[in-house]
Amino acid sequence: MVVYRSTRGVQDKHTVRAVGRQLGLHRLDANWLADEDGISSIAVSAASDGRGGYIPYTNRPLKWHTDGYYQPEGQRIRAMLLHCVRPAASGGVNALLDHELAYIALRDASPRWLRALMAPDAMIIPARVDDNGAVRAAQPGPVFSIDADDGTLHMRYTARTRSIEWKSDTATLKAAAFLERYLSDDNADVLRLQLTPGMGIVSNNVLHDRSAFVDDPDAPRLIYRARYLDRVAGPVFGAEASWRNG
Repeated sequence: MVVYRSTRGVQDKHTVRAVGRQLGLHRLDANWLADEDGISSIAVSAASDGRGGYIPYTNRPLKWHTDGYYQPEGQRIRAMLLHCVRPAASGGVNALLDHELAYIALRDASPRWLRALMAPDAMIIPARVDDNGAVRAAQPGPVFSIDADDGTLHMRYTARTRSIEWKSDTATLKAAAFLERYLSDDNADVLRLQLTPGMGIVSNNVLHDRSAFVDDPDAPRLIYRARYLDRVAGPVFGAEASWRNG
């Protein structure tokens, strides 16, 4: 992952798209809450369009997760970009952790636990249901997997207990508990960052969270989020597979 700062005076979606294109990111994931251009405007919302009450669109904390953990394998989110237009009056701090480090830590703790989280039924994201019935089918899958296209490591994870069903065998439950401990506040590998206007984060969908925040009513927090089906191109994010050998 990298952190950048834009020198443009105006912070708009053109900046987001331009940064993405320079890094080989072209295939936006136009999720159901994204704007018409496929980029999401993350701000507190009380609207009835689905955003109101949905946690990213509140000022409540977001627990550790990777983006798109509920999506099927064919729609994996391989990269994401967060760009700050306006910060909160206080709070809204992001924490980030390279998921390859989580893989290494789990493997070193117990190869058996790692194998459990690479099973195709390690965790299930329950179906999302509205008043008219299911709008997204339940999604079973592994936590860690190897991308068949390029051999890179992918992680799908959420610490939200209401959004996940773990396989009930001992190895899986112990591995999930290990990850929860590993992602605790005293982990020295965690980067904590307060974005300011023009700053952004680009990553190959690393683990991240967000603290609670308080808005300035006259200038509420606004973050643009772009999620991609591509991985970041180039040597900085290249195929140095340190997670394979530690």
